[in-house]
Amino acid sequence: MADTTDIKKGFKMLLDGAPYSVVESQFVKPGKGQAFVRTRLKNMISGNVIERTFKSGEKIDKAECEEREMQYLYPEGDDYVFMDTQTYDQMRISGEFLGDNAYYLLDNTNVDVMLFEGRPIGITPPTFVNLEVIETEPGFKGDTSGNTTKSAKLSTGLMVQVPLFVEQGETLKIDTRTGEYVERVKG
Repeated sequence: MADTTDIKKGFKMLLDGAPYSVVESQFVKPGKGQAFVRTRLKNMISGNVIERTFKSGEKIDKAECEEREMQYLYPEGDDYVFMDTQTYDQMRISGEFLGDNAYYLLDNTNVDVMLFEGRPIGITPPTFVNLEVIETEPGFKGDTSGNTTKSAKLSTGLMVQVPLFVEQGETLKIDTRTGEYVERVKG
């Protein structure tokens, strides 16, 4: 059990049997009446965001979430197969839990898998991944005016905006937090 003094950004709590993560919290002490904590909470399973107010001193159930390092092995239908790097147990995670993170999965990539009551509820991929450009329009020589970009399709199906000089077959560094192009990878 925890109380309202523990509520900070990133704190994980149980509400109505579901795990929530604190997105924002604000302690409010009005002139009259009891102090309270105003929060925005994100459901860690569905992704829905709600606003909730807690009275000062109120007891809160802490969500017991566990993060394990796992290695991505291969896709299997709509599921993705991961292996625990400590126990070598394999686990299937549905593509709906992964969302856009599925675009950053390359064979043998290590990711952090978030578990709630032994069930996977999401993953955190590496901050940067290197992906190959499989489809893009040809660039134009000498067109360096401004910040002009074009679309490129990468080896995992991810579509990103890239500078005009990027060509098919090149490898790009992609930021998984934003899904944006960072730089070309030499090699």
